[in-house]
Amino acid sequence: MSFTEDENRHERESGHNEGECSCCSCSANENIFCECEEDENEERAAFSRELKFLSAAGIIFFLLLITEEFYLDSVNKVLLSSAFIALYMVCGLPVLRSALRAISKLDIFNEFTLMGAATLSAVAIGEMSEAVGVMLFYRLGEAFQERASSGSRRSIKALLASKPLSARVLKDGEAIEVDPKEIVRGDIIQVMPGEMIPIDGIIRSGASDIDSSSMTGESVPVHAVQGDPVHGGTLALDGLLTIEAAGPFEDSTIARMLEMVQNAAARKSPTERFITRFAKWYTPAVFAIASMVAFIPPLTGHGELREWFYRGLVLLVISCPCALVISIPLGYFGGIGSASKRGILVKGANVFDALAKVTTAIFDKTGTLTYGRFKVTKVVPSEGTAREELLKAAASAESGSTHPLAAAVREAAGESEIAPEAVLTQASGKGMILTLGGSVTAAGNAALMEDFGIKAEEVSTPGTVIHVMKDGSYMGYIVLQDSLRKESGRAVRELREQGIREVYMLTGDRDSVAGLISDELGLNGYRSELMPDEKVEALKEICKGETEKTLYVGDGINDGPVLVTSETG
Repeated sequence: MSFTEDENRHERESGHNEGECSCCSCSANENIFCECEEDENEERAAFSRELKFLSAAGIIFFLLLITEEFYLDSVNKVLLSSAFIALYMVCGLPVLRSALRAISKLDIFNEFTLMGAATLSAVAIGEMSEAVGVMLFYRLGEAFQERASSGSRRSIKALLASKPLSARVLKDGEAIEVDPKEIVRGDIIQVMPGEMIPIDGIIRSGASDIDSSSMTGESVPVHAVQGDPVHGGTLALDGLLTIEAAGPFEDSTIARMLEMVQNAAARKSPTERFITRFAKWYTPAVFAIASMVAFIPPLTGHGELREWFYRGLVLLVISCPCALVISIPLGYFGGIGSASKRGILVKGANVFDALAKVTTAIFDKTGTLTYGRFKVTKVVPSEGTAREELLKAAASAESGSTHPLAAAVREAAGESEIAPEAVLTQASGKGMILTLGGSVTAAGNAALMEDFGIKAEEVSTPGTVIHVMKDGSYMGYIVLQDSLRKESGRAVRELREQGIREVYMLTGDRDSVAGLISDELGLNGYRSELMPDEKVEALKEICKGETEKTLYVGDGINDGPVLVTSETG
């Protein structure tokens, strides 16, 4: 951060407004939802400037220490003291200004006034190096913590970047691009294949598979037709839709979810750092004792004022909690750096305080405990059909589909070429049909098989089933599932070894799928078929309102509200 920015941040911290947290991670919550890339670039540049400045100051400080220790008789002492004072002012001016601003607001006893008084006293009695060291290392720790907070704020903005930026409204037969916030109830919205649905509404024409995984965690796209409700933030995969808006954008599912994230981040009150609480009673005590040492003895005839005033200044210097002032920011920085090496972004130092209290861990399913993508788990050919033949036939029929299930089948079958004259047709909500000359191959659900007069085999295996038919003959079926991450079981076991006995799962997926995953991992329980706002209530129900003792792990935009509701997410 730049010199001016550091002052501004300390000013925010020293303001102590009622009900506001002063830590650097929370003072920037208001910027989490700013989409200005210039601000992000300026943050990076400011940190780079601050790091260069502190590096240069550190080198100068080191050279001055060497000079003071080994070459004191060879240099002008006034010049050396002036160099120390200049370095002290450059490094400590933001803290000193914050202390003065706090005093002007009658907030006299805080860490800034304590550091300011102690370091100025050190300068007054000639202990220059101690004064510079306190300011330099404190500022270094604060700079790295602010950098860590900025990185986590960018990750939250990236998580929310999938909100719809525009909508196509049909008026008088023309499609007009508008901001989703301009949509009102009754507007007709056109959504092309592959586009995000911008607002909640009812389908008035068309049909499409809807990928709602980013909102609900449902791993299998749902087929929606005329009259079905759809939610803003979901994806229309393969069909042109016209949707009647159910209300304005601010009432839509995605808008409510974003609002929940913002409100939760704003009202969240992280654990105040120990040094701030400590300063509330320690600072007045130190000032009082130093004043008594400086004035009571000479007033009672036990020595000269000059001698006892000097001793009062010495007391202020030795009373400065340098170990706390320096070690707390640098200690947090060490933890943040260690977490970063493991791919973990930490929003602020308060997270480490919160982790010590965690007794319950709650996981999202899709993309967290599972890979969030389908894999073929079982291939059952009918009598007289080879396994590879069944896979190839299914892949050929699914070659014209963008559905995640179709992609998984093609991956399992390997590369296959389709004749240029082949005709691929989608049976809406049922599957795909390939026609090549007089040959017909179909891959889809049991309803598609019935269209060809074939009774599909009943399947009890959990998962999504694709039946395959070729030229009136049933070839067999393929089972697909969202596969469990190989490290999920180990993660649950290690959490319990760390003393976290309660492990749960929240998901928007179907109950049958959630139950299977829960049983396989040996979880304490789960909640299924949840919308984002319902996840928040489910978390509070599981932890009995003690969100500060709950760890939540999730990856999708649908996890945004519950991530910020838990103390550690």
